[in-house]
Amino acid sequence: MNFCFAADRTLGKLAKWLRILGFDTIYESDISSTWFYDHLGQERILLTRTGRNRRQCCAQKLVFIESNDLIEQLRQVIDELAITRGDVCAFSICIQCNCPLIDISKETVYGLVPDYIWETHHEFHVCRKCERIYWPGTHIERSMGVIEQLFG
Repeated sequence: MNFCFAADRTLGKLAKWLRILGFDTIYESDISSTWFYDHLGQERILLTRTGRNRRQCCAQKLVFIESNDLIEQLRQVIDELAITRGDVCAFSICIQCNCPLIDISKETVYGLVPDYIWETHHEFHVCRKCERIYWPGTHIERSMGVIEQLFG
């Protein structure tokens, strides 16, 4: 199933982690509040911690996040929406601007990443929109540990 989320400004870390998991997630802090609520669309699931958003919500589905703890927030979303490990496509979305990442050749990133990274890594991805370059590093190992904890 393809999940699309909209996280209000109180849920920045949750929005980042949903992007890490590969889910299209707009975040209110990235755009104006008026645009955010006017353009939610029926396909987006609103994630909020603010009671007033329950009333003004035009999204088809709303998840009222109860915890302050990030792992508990992720678990709540996963449980309420019955998200499975198969729904996850980790590290496929830019955590900065929410656009899909594409593969890029090692030669193309020469001079754009630190020399040590260029010499020791062979796999690179880039965001078409913001041009941020990604490569597998220790953060992926840590993140995969969290993902396994969530679905294990």
